[in-house]
Amino acid sequence: MSKRDVYLQRAREASQPLFSETVYPREDLCGLRLNEGDSITLDFGNHYVGYVQLQLDYEGDHPDAPVWLGLRFEERRQELQANPEAYRGGLSRSWIQQAQVYVDVLPAVIRLPRRYAFRYLKLEVMGMSRRFRLKINAVSCTAQTSADERVLKPYRGPEQYAHLDRIACRTLRECMQEVFEDGPKRDRRLWMGDLRMQALANYETYGNLELVKKCLYLFAAAARPDGAIPGCLYTEPRVEADNAMMFDYSLLFLPTLLDYYRASSDRQTLEELGPLGLKQIQLLQTSFREDLAREGEALGCWCFLDWSEGLDKQAGAQGVYLYCLKAAVEVARLLGREDWVSALEEDRRRKRTAAERLWDPGLQLYVSGPERQVSWASQIWMVLGGAAHADGALLDRVARYPKACGMLTPYMRHIYLDALLAVGRREQALEELAAYWGAMADAGADTFWEAYDPENPDACPYGDPIITSYCHAWSCAPAYFLRSIFREEKA
Repeated sequence: MSKRDVYLQRAREASQPLFSETVYPREDLCGLRLNEGDSITLDFGNHYVGYVQLQLDYEGDHPDAPVWLGLRFEERRQELQANPEAYRGGLSRSWIQQAQVYVDVLPAVIRLPRRYAFRYLKLEVMGMSRRFRLKINAVSCTAQTSADERVLKPYRGPEQYAHLDRIACRTLRECMQEVFEDGPKRDRRLWMGDLRMQALANYETYGNLELVKKCLYLFAAAARPDGAIPGCLYTEPRVEADNAMMFDYSLLFLPTLLDYYRASSDRQTLEELGPLGLKQIQLLQTSFREDLAREGEALGCWCFLDWSEGLDKQAGAQGVYLYCLKAAVEVARLLGREDWVSALEEDRRRKRTAAERLWDPGLQLYVSGPERQVSWASQIWMVLGGAAHADGALLDRVARYPKACGMLTPYMRHIYLDALLAVGRREQALEELAAYWGAMADAGADTFWEAYDPENPDACPYGDPIITSYCHAWSCAPAYFLRSIFREEKA
């Protein structure tokens, strides 16, 4: 049996059934009759991921023509104001959650074959005969998740943050499907960066260790022939890697595996996957010239960091590498490979020394790329990587620097909170969490969003917010940080 087959078998062994429940909209549909051109928007009261069913009938003469129904599924009510026909974004318009259904025979029960992520459903009668009226007797959704609400650990932090924890848990719950999806509305894939953050929140909430284990083995099974782990993968109709290799996401397999081991004490998984994680260090050493990360996108593969427009990746990539080297050293020690430990520590010493060539003594900040860009991402990752000038003052200085390239996603904000806690800024971390995720909650979020810029709430990395995911895996940070901070306080 090949290693890939072993990894796929391990993933199958860790698979679990999905939990399901039938949910209904708040509206009373009794007596509802619709003619051509009529529409109704149904509110299901919370965000759900699942399959919708319509029970339809008619009133009047026998239907002499099909009913032509249009359906729009939205995570936020504000999305209903957008015009899908005007979409000009960078991702495929096929991700817009809409459907058209023709019903030839009434009465009928229509179960939509596609899975949707939504709270609001708009039904519009786009065409029908005038000889009868359409009756909608019932609308329901069979919602599904792999998160078991019966084992959700209670929140024990201050009440002032309880609503943020509740929304974050809902976000995580909705993204916990057959794998940890990045967003159930769009992509529906397994991404390493998202997985790392979801797993951390999961350990503090639902404790579904088997789902994390399954995802780790799926990444191992999807590795390229040279051992490179993809940034994301598809699970249907078979396990297959995306063709985009990612510098930071491939490296983050190591700390994700280490976090899983700390949570589970699963020695077998550590021993089987640890060498593959360490292989990522070896493969990505070619992305450096004289121990300094190549400039911008010249790393040899895509480095994500954040969706901030114009962000240069050189300094951030150096910080990510240093951060993951720390995890690599610990994994090598756990595996009893002291020869690897020595080599990794020497590599870290060289890369840490090289990082100081990006230090600007005048600005007292790390700069990146040929334009010597100052960004939040660069400073944050240098702090987490343990660079020589990485301290709380560094984060204070970038906050005061007027031209710093900012942060667009909750993904980067999560890493910022990590950095604040790494330098002992607990109170500031809580303040930042409450301000950033609290603003989304104040805007009516049932689940936390893929992208949010407090200065530009409609900012979207894809050119049109109609395609933005408003329930996104990398946004569940409050459940992790609030629970871990206050658990440690009480310990």
